[in-house]
Amino acid sequence: MDPEMDAGILKWFTGNEAEVKVKMSQVKQVGLLAAGCQPWNKDVCVASGDRFAYCATLAIYVYQLDHRYNEFKLYAIMSEHKKTITAISWCPHNPDIFASASADNLIIIWNVAEQKVIARLDNTKGIPASLSWCWNSGEAVAFVSHRGPLYIWTISGADCGVAVHKEAHSFLSDICLFRWHPRKKGKVVFGHTDGSLSIFQPGTKSQKHVLRPESLEGTDEEDPITALEWDPLSTDYLLVANLHNGIRLVDSESLSCITTFSFPSAAASVQCLAWVPSAPGMFITGDSQVGVLRVWNVSRTTPIDNFKLKKTGFHALHVLSSSPKKKCYSTHSPSKNHHTSSTSEAIPPPTLSQNQAFSLPPGHAVCCFMDGGVGLYDMGEKKWNFLRDLGHVETIFDCKFKPDDPNLLATASFDGTIKVWDINTLTAVYTSPGNEGVIYSLSWAPGDLNCIAGATSRNGAFIWDVKKGKTVTRFNEHGKNGIFCIAWSHKDSKRIATCSGDGFCIIRTIDGKLLHKYKHPAAVFGCDWSQNNKDMIATGCEDKSVRVYYLATSSDQPLKVFTGHTAKVFHVRWSPLREGILCSGSDDSTVRIWDYTQDACINILSGHKAPVRGLMWNTEVPYLLISGSWDYTIRVWDTRDGTCLDTVYDHGADVYGLTCHPNRPFTMASCSRDSTVRLWSLTPLISPLQINILAEQQWEEIIGNTDRAMSPGAPPLLCGKVSRDIKQELDKLTSNVRIKKLRWFSECLSPPGGSKNLWDLVAVLKDQDDSLLPQNYCKGIMHIKHLVRFKTSKAQELTTVKMSKFGGGIGAPTKEERLKEAAGIHLRLGQIQRYCELMVELGEWDKALSVAPGVSMKYWKKLMQRRADQLIQEGNDEVIPYCIATGDVKKLVSFFTSRGQLNEALLVTQAAREGNIQGPQISAPNGAACGDGNNKSEDYNDLLHRVSKELAEWYFQDGRAVLAACCHLAVNDIELAMSNLVRGNELELAVCVGTVLGDSAMPVTNYVLELLARRCMSTTTWDLAADLLTMIPDSELLLVKLCAFYPGSTAEVDDLHEKCHLPTCEECLQIAATFQSEGETFQAVKYYLLSSVPEKALPIGLLYVKEQLSSSDWTLDSIHEILDLLSYIRTDRLMQHKCSEFRNELLIFCGYIATLLAMRRHYNSIVPALYEYTSQLLKRREVTVPIRIEQLSAELDGWRACTQSASKSLEDLPYTPPSESQREVYSILLKRIKEEPIKGLIGPDYVTGSNLPSHSDVHTSCLTGLRIQGPVYFLEDGRSAISLNDALMWAKVNPFSPLGTGMRLNPF
Repeated sequence: MDPEMDAGILKWFTGNEAEVKVKMSQVKQVGLLAAGCQPWNKDVCVASGDRFAYCATLAIYVYQLDHRYNEFKLYAIMSEHKKTITAISWCPHNPDIFASASADNLIIIWNVAEQKVIARLDNTKGIPASLSWCWNSGEAVAFVSHRGPLYIWTISGADCGVAVHKEAHSFLSDICLFRWHPRKKGKVVFGHTDGSLSIFQPGTKSQKHVLRPESLEGTDEEDPITALEWDPLSTDYLLVANLHNGIRLVDSESLSCITTFSFPSAAASVQCLAWVPSAPGMFITGDSQVGVLRVWNVSRTTPIDNFKLKKTGFHALHVLSSSPKKKCYSTHSPSKNHHTSSTSEAIPPPTLSQNQAFSLPPGHAVCCFMDGGVGLYDMGEKKWNFLRDLGHVETIFDCKFKPDDPNLLATASFDGTIKVWDINTLTAVYTSPGNEGVIYSLSWAPGDLNCIAGATSRNGAFIWDVKKGKTVTRFNEHGKNGIFCIAWSHKDSKRIATCSGDGFCIIRTIDGKLLHKYKHPAAVFGCDWSQNNKDMIATGCEDKSVRVYYLATSSDQPLKVFTGHTAKVFHVRWSPLREGILCSGSDDSTVRIWDYTQDACINILSGHKAPVRGLMWNTEVPYLLISGSWDYTIRVWDTRDGTCLDTVYDHGADVYGLTCHPNRPFTMASCSRDSTVRLWSLTPLISPLQINILAEQQWEEIIGNTDRAMSPGAPPLLCGKVSRDIKQELDKLTSNVRIKKLRWFSECLSPPGGSKNLWDLVAVLKDQDDSLLPQNYCKGIMHIKHLVRFKTSKAQELTTVKMSKFGGGIGAPTKEERLKEAAGIHLRLGQIQRYCELMVELGEWDKALSVAPGVSMKYWKKLMQRRADQLIQEGNDEVIPYCIATGDVKKLVSFFTSRGQLNEALLVTQAAREGNIQGPQISAPNGAACGDGNNKSEDYNDLLHRVSKELAEWYFQDGRAVLAACCHLAVNDIELAMSNLVRGNELELAVCVGTVLGDSAMPVTNYVLELLARRCMSTTTWDLAADLLTMIPDSELLLVKLCAFYPGSTAEVDDLHEKCHLPTCEECLQIAATFQSEGETFQAVKYYLLSSVPEKALPIGLLYVKEQLSSSDWTLDSIHEILDLLSYIRTDRLMQHKCSEFRNELLIFCGYIATLLAMRRHYNSIVPALYEYTSQLLKRREVTVPIRIEQLSAELDGWRACTQSASKSLEDLPYTPPSESQREVYSILLKRIKEEPIKGLIGPDYVTGSNLPSHSDVHTSCLTGLRIQGPVYFLEDGRSAISLNDALMWAKVNPFSPLGTGMRLNPF
């Protein structure tokens, strides 16, 4: 390596040290509320293969099937459009690509897998009302607006560009939608607003405006076409729906109507229909008034079946062509299946009535409703696979947590509704009546009044009583002018302020009595009550000024006017912690901080590139301010010096509202024009604070007063009400103070989403009295010992509600009559078994089973098992009683597991463990009952742990590590629970919980303390790192590593040595020389690293590693310890030119050993990258080491071949078994690697929020070359990115950066 490169690295290292620290976004996304489907345009919902997508107003949500759990998950959000999306069409030849059009005359072609735009057409000469891929060519999209013409855009190839269809133009009526024929090349049909169709087909005369419904002939009445679909099995048939005239099946050749379908009531109208691909001749429709899904067959004019799915009407329907695959579930005796499944191709069983004879096909319908709800309905099972109810479909302007129940969050939207969400389940709980125009702002009533005040664009302001679900008061003082902000005073609950476009800020009592009317020279956009003085209110005005009014005087003039903004002022916010301080956000893209007592602007925060909207002070750290802007970002500011601490790019459009969680001051919610609400954790911004609490630091390091916290450069301190209350409660306690302190602070600093549940379970494990469990404990993950008890009491509540019965079938064919007669005879002859078999053939299982014990209990049990096997084949829930009656718990558990119903599986297993499920006792010949009780409970125990492990894994891969840990704690598995927290990077929470749980959690707790100490090294809080390591028993070696890495002056280094009870640098040098002369390699390396010449340790340690690697019987553990120690050499010394050869050798050895550690921990995603990294270093750097590139590639091949064989599932054929040489290489590797000491840590890391799609710049990982989903981590060059998950796994096995610079990686 040349000296210039060394010099370059060193210069870069010293120059960049300051910037290197901030490599990772500090604000973590921890939750997302997706938007609903828009009800304005027709083609806004599409499906392809195992994905479906729907359009909100400005963004497209793509869901993908997770095959492992058989459920759809939000995969990506596409938000490239800036105006309303008008249509979307999935490419028929490529499942990764769709086209979408929007009201700004734009069409975008988007690649779902890569999440990027591949082509855009900017000027479509009119708004594309409908668009569709041309079926006959993979690279062309057709679109049309108003009366045509039809444009065809060829995206690539020789003919790329836009052409006009030769005939499809100059229509006499606007086009609602059009459809290409999927099989007949070039054939296309248009539906018009006047109710007619136009059909074009190459080589035949074009038919314009034909097939209008007969009742419209000769009139000018409009009856727009609402749906059009070609019959997939014919070239000419077409289903057409008109808004008023219903549905017809028409023949496009003879231009005649074949069938007109009739609805049960004249009021029913339909705007969407879809063919069911798996059932010839069958289609479904959705009513537009109420959510009734109707199933039809073309051979009948009336529906075969009707399901009422929701109160609100349908907007769009789409049937997934391939239904989600069921896991294959094998029955015990496939040869004996006489029965046919109700969904098989065979004729249906004869007992079905005429209507049921059209058995519902196993199909999934994507349903979109008028209220924005989106769901996936399983028509065969008649149940929702997934339902997102009540999403907002438009910009969300405001969001606020409920002051007395922060689990509830209210949102106000352009769509005219206020909705209230439960943030733990991310579902809507209440929605306001709607029809309010636009709602710009909302404010909760103080205390427990359960009311929300809303401000609208033209209907004045109102108070909505949430529980009663109705509007109780209206305020019309502003007339028809828009009200931009409403604020309910929390110091005086009788007063409500509003400000409006009419230039007035009006304050009235809740019963409408006018108190003040403050006139401004222009529109008023924002107002905020002071939190320290109940009579003070600030306003933001279009005239660029901020005003403060004092209500205790009769004057209508402001007390203060602040000027300085260069464009209109929108929101204003008083600081909750600093009296007289307020901030304002403006269209000049800045935020200004004003001091009321000094009459001055004390800071200007610049950085946003567009108008500022959302503003929020943190309620604990007085200098933290958060702002949201039209530039799509959220910024976090340190208002002491005006620096921007972090910028969040995850929203896809303007950010309007920000709100702070009342009990968890570092959890915030934001809302945006992208129609989503997102939840964030700000805790990483105050990292040293959390560690101070863990490390038992003095109170003054944790809680302080505002003046101390505001002094420049001071570390963050808590100054708010939540932390003060915790301290007051702790001061009252006499015992368990540490436990309570850890729990209360942990809950205050963690985001919602499981941490409370986790602490409840910790309390159960610490034998807390059950009566102290909170009320909502039974709603979360319960400890296994409570599960059956709580569910039993729930069942008792339910039994008071009467259940309705289902009627049987009527009328039966003669063959059935004959069989019945025969069965009756057998019965009279006492031939019970024959009777039973005939009844089974007739499908009357219940009759057969009720008399089967007359043959024998053994026969009854066998018959029960046959019935169970049949129902399992059909995937029918009715299997449950059969399995439970025969005590066949395992069969039932695997049935539930195969359907992803892991909670059900857990409940049944625990009930069996408690002895509630026992099959009938069948006597053995000698009279003793068979069955070995003890063995059974062992079995059930294993089953219980297996099921809870699966459930935990489901939560874990869904990015919810805390709930995964809850599943393990529920079955007393402390090590796995702790390990899940570590793998989810919930390190502080893990230490808190581990400390409380004590010895059983000790190994993992110590490991986490080590990782947290590494984090402190990167934030240069060295003393804190030492405090953490001293909490670990026998931590001398860890303290040595800390001191070795510390880059201070000799005096500072000696101070740290003293704190860690280590000799001074000078003494260490002498000790090292002594050990070296005695041949004690490890001790010599250790003391040289602590001395003033740490580089002397390198040749000694590296020589030892080379000797080890050259022998045949080395193991991972024999080398790793000394390499890990060497890797803590001070970075500035390692970077010196004279060390370059040693540095290269150290990096290569660390890279190679890391690949083996990664194999041991199953970090499969980074094993190939680590091999590649080591090979590249070997290729590019001059070194002599006992590792060859050929050996590396052979090991990688062997590992790949042998681990793939273990993880291959049945579907992923073809598969080649590993060769003999590959097996041999892999078995040698396994011998060297040995077992991971802490079993739970095996498996990849997956941090909270990894599965949440962001809108931010899409980064590609420099390790894998793939798109990064979830949080991104930037390496030291500031450009190269890897996923945070990969960064964590890499740093746990290889301390050095993947860029090969010799810098340490520290993503913790």
